[in-house]
Amino acid sequence: MIAAQDLEVQFFFQKGLQLNRAEEYVKAIASYDKALEIQPDYHDAWYSRGNALYHLRRFEEALASFDHALALRPGFHEAWNNRGNALDDLRRFEEAIASYEQALKFKSDYYWAWNNRGIALKNLGCYEEAINSYDRAIEFKPNYYWAWYNRGLALRELGRYDKTLASFNKAVEFKPDFYEVWNSRGNALYNLNYYEQAINSYDRALEFSPDYHWAWYNRGLALRNIGRHDKAIASYDKALAINPENADAWYFRGLGLYNLGRYEEAIANYEQAIRLQPDKDSAWYNKACCYALQENVEMAIQTLQQAINLNPVKYRQIVRTDSDFDRIRHYERIQKLIKD
Repeated sequence: MIAAQDLEVQFFFQKGLQLNRAEEYVKAIASYDKALEIQPDYHDAWYSRGNALYHLRRFEEALASFDHALALRPGFHEAWNNRGNALDDLRRFEEAIASYEQALKFKSDYYWAWNNRGIALKNLGCYEEAINSYDRAIEFKPNYYWAWYNRGLALRELGRYDKTLASFNKAVEFKPDFYEVWNSRGNALYNLNYYEQAINSYDRALEFSPDYHWAWYNRGLALRNIGRHDKAIASYDKALAINPENADAWYFRGLGLYNLGRYEEAIANYEQAIRLQPDKDSAWYNKACCYALQENVEMAIQTLQQAINLNPVKYRQIVRTDSDFDRIRHYERIQKLIKD
């Protein structure tokens, strides 16, 4: 016969799992707490409580819950893995790696832990070791698209773009609607100077996630590199409609307008970039270039001064030969600005 107390514990635990699946994490935690009031040594409830706290980004509390679960069941490999995830989000990467290694000690073919260990190693800048960890994940689960994706990200950090591309190709082979991979694949093609192919890859990302602003932004950069400035601007417009706080999108939109000779509009875009990132020296300088091309000497000087304040060596050197300043460089105040 099952005791009434056991039935009550199971009721609250199962209710917590149900609420967890419905993403009602606060209510799920309350239900796990009721189960634990009755049975404090219920390791599965501590573990599931930790998962709910993790989803709420309450990482310290999640960590404490996983520790409770592991005190009761030291070989609980899923708890070691998820404990590592909480530590990783707390940027305690070495501790996260140790936690993943505990998971692997108890289940050596646990591909999730191999993948997560790789992420923590990448966060420490240990890219080769991270790749080896992703390789182990793939060894145990060859169609694990997350490991292929993360492997590609680590290879990209090493500048090995051909291999990066191959990894991303495997990821989308196993999950064709993985829009983040299509975007990252586009970046790899961009880095290899295959701009048309990069645009096609960004288009695939947008097919699966039309509001993914990074794909719109990166698409704009690729279009810029093949001289299609109008289309690049349209792409930046899409990115900025979704995320108007992207200073780089405002900056490159300004650059596109500059390339089309639309200097007033370019200035307005550089101002938006500067509003979001006041120390963006390139925006100050390019804004000065627009004023110089309009022969607005006073504004060119004021704006150039800001760029020089941020990076004196670079801009004093550039302005000496930049054709944008040819018509106003002879002014004494500009000559004073560009002296060493």
